[in-house]
Amino acid sequence: MTISAPEVAATMSTKTRLRLWLRLLKISRSVENNVREKLRVEFDSTLPRFDVLAALYQFPKGLRMSELSGLLKVSNGNVTGIVDRLVKDGLIIRTPVPGDRRALRVRLTKRGEEEFALQAAAHERWIDSLLSDVSLDEADHMISSFDQILANMNDKAGEAS
Repeated sequence: MTISAPEVAATMSTKTRLRLWLRLLKISRSVENNVREKLRVEFDSTLPRFDVLAALYQFPKGLRMSELSGLLKVSNGNVTGIVDRLVKDGLIIRTPVPGDRRALRVRLTKRGEEEFALQAAAHERWIDSLLSDVSLDEADHMISSFDQILANMNDKAGEAS
């Protein structure tokens, strides 16, 4: 059985894309682990706490707990434990939602805004350092390519539903 040139090319492109995915995964995990460690060492904090603060920083009026968990794509239970600790630390506050006795809105305190600003500035420096070997042109090209991949994936997901 002979394999045709187009079949060989198709197999090679499939393998190349698989290698690309594995590299992306490896880089992503490596950067994430590096950031987790730096947050722990420099701020005695965690990536999930940083993510909650970052989400709330974007919404100065706060978010309902359900909105926060939806934005972070985690369960309400996961968010509740993190929010409890952030409230205890004075970085966020809970307030009732008018007209809904069961719902709570969470938002950053002044101290939370200040703490997040420090962490966000450090986070930006860490990422810049980790990716410093990537030129600005390469970074722009990669961003464009990844945006196209995401758009294509969203289009395919829409077709499937």
